[in-house]
Amino acid sequence: MVKVIFFDIDGTLVSLKTHRMPESTHSALQQLRDKGIKIVICSGRPMCLIDNLEGENFDGYITVNGAICQIGDNIVYKHALPQSEVQNWINYSHANKVDGCMITLDSVYINRVSPAAVQFFEILNYPLPPVKDFRELSDTPIFQIVGLISKEQEMHAKAAMPGCTFKRWHPLFTDIIMGENNKSLGMRSMLKHMGIDRSDCMAFGDGDNDLEMLDYAGIGIAMGNSDDEVHAHADYVTTDCEDDGILNALKHFKIL
Repeated sequence: MVKVIFFDIDGTLVSLKTHRMPESTHSALQQLRDKGIKIVICSGRPMCLIDNLEGENFDGYITVNGAICQIGDNIVYKHALPQSEVQNWINYSHANKVDGCMITLDSVYINRVSPAAVQFFEILNYPLPPVKDFRELSDTPIFQIVGLISKEQEMHAKAAMPGCTFKRWHPLFTDIIMGENNKSLGMRSMLKHMGIDRSDCMAFGDGDNDLEMLDYAGIGIAMGNSDDEVHAHADYVTTDCEDDGILNALKHFKIL
């Protein structure tokens, strides 16, 4: 019996093409609430960048790929990157003149206004955040780094940051997180707090950073707009986000 459903945001709840949530998804979320099924965000975005849910409220938020979990203002789990790995990124990005974002508990910073940064935040449909020399953040808890780097550059960054995991959900950038952190760890923490077994949960996702989430859920659903690797980790592949993918899957499993 499904008691809680975890949702990625970009490409899942919200279209990467229109930056809007389909009306069918709004309807599905309300029907889930009416049935008493909890709904939880499970995103690579930090809370301060979640501005595209169009007034929808959720029972919990797993953010920065599982590094922070909260219900309301209550943080039930958080795990920052090791300071040594943060320093490795600072050294790597400074030496190689690459761009990125650093995410603290309540803020996001970029190291410069570059074409890569502009494009990244256009994809997120979000204004450019403040610029800060990353060396000024060496003593600040960092929960996620976004490398605005190519796949080729990523190979060199991985060698410089051996304790981190790289999760790419777009050709232009990659999320850099604590080695053992991922969305499934966030789900585990949230389910424990809610007193719900993993067999009673469902998850929707579309990117490489959703693979562990889909594997861990009792039922993992890949959006039709995701690639073959994501499909391989899912129990079911629904239609595209824009083609009522959320609602169609919930109907398929007779939840709605």
